Amino acid sequence: MRRPFALLAGVLLAGACALPASAADGDSTGDQGFTIKDPRITESSGLAASHLHPGIYWTHNDSDDGPYIYAVDSATGKTVATVTLRGIGSPRDVEAISIGPDNQIYVGDIGDNLDGKWPYVWIYRLPEPKVLKDQTVRATQYVVKYSDGARNAESLVVHPKTGRVYIIDKKEDGGHLYEGPATLSTSGANIFKPVAAIDLWATDAAFSPSGRQLAVRGYFGGLYYDWNGGKIKKEGRLDVPLQGQGESVSYSVDGTKLMYGSEGADSSVEAQDAPAGATSKEPSSSGSSASAGGSGSSAGNSGSIKVGAVIVAVGAAAFFGLRRLRRRG
Repeated sequence: MRRPFALLAGVLLAGACALPASAADGDSTGDQGFTIKDPRITESSGLAASHLHPGIYWTHNDSDDGPYIYAVDSATGKTVATVTLRGIGSPRDVEAISIGPDNQIYVGDIGDNLDGKWPYVWIYRLPEPKVLKDQTVRATQYVVKYSDGARNAESLVVHPKTGRVYIIDKKEDGGHLYEGPATLSTSGANIFKPVAAIDLWATDAAFSPSGRQLAVRGYFGGLYYDWNGGKIKKEGRLDVPLQGQGESVSYSVDGTKLMYGSEGADSSVEAQDAPAGATSKEPSSSGSSASAGGSGSSAGNSGSIKVGAVIVAVGAAAFFGLRRLRRRG
């Protein structure tokens, strides 16, 4: 996750100027945005809208925590259940969470900050609890390897119709969408193969509930793709809010909103309108939504987007400048 540089960029972005008030200010609830108030959740690195409990979002810390996931009530920002995963090893760098068919939760222990330190990573799968209370749930653990060598990744998505698992690696110059086997196996490694380029330094991704749209976010922006049966087509850019360290994204359960999360104590989850076509049963058209800016919120946010572009440019310059200084040193 390269925390020192990402946090520096976040400070520059957040402190450069004050933007108009948003749902993340804490005055709104539910799918309009909220603030995570649990003092244990300081590195929220993944986000997934519950299928069984309206208004609940699942999240987790990315490291130095344990085998836990948390159910956060978006109406209050409070944790209403802590689930301990049983039957797995010690998590190393948990970066993503997604919910697939049959209300199965998938947790991606897929981080590798040294981009090749771990010869394999893990995915954990468990049923979403029907009752929200502190409990221990047995999880299934899967070993994951990449066909072209070990790498860092922070994005894991499960297609809501097929149940197939995908991972996007994290590369500054853009990564790839990796496809897993049709069915994950507990006997031996599951080999993930690159199937499409992703033009973004990806920190998280999410499928729309219809499975027709794939949203990918990074620190400084986002893209959305028409799934197109797995042969993805880039449709447009996402209105990603400026956050200190933008680490997560999830569609709301009805597909009308994209919820963007960040790390840190009392971290905010901000809502933006999802691009057109996210809730449609038919494939989204490749014309109007992209030309309109990719989101129904574009027109209303045009002023803040222009200001945000300046802030991003300043933050990015400092961010990459310090990276170069560190490399020279």
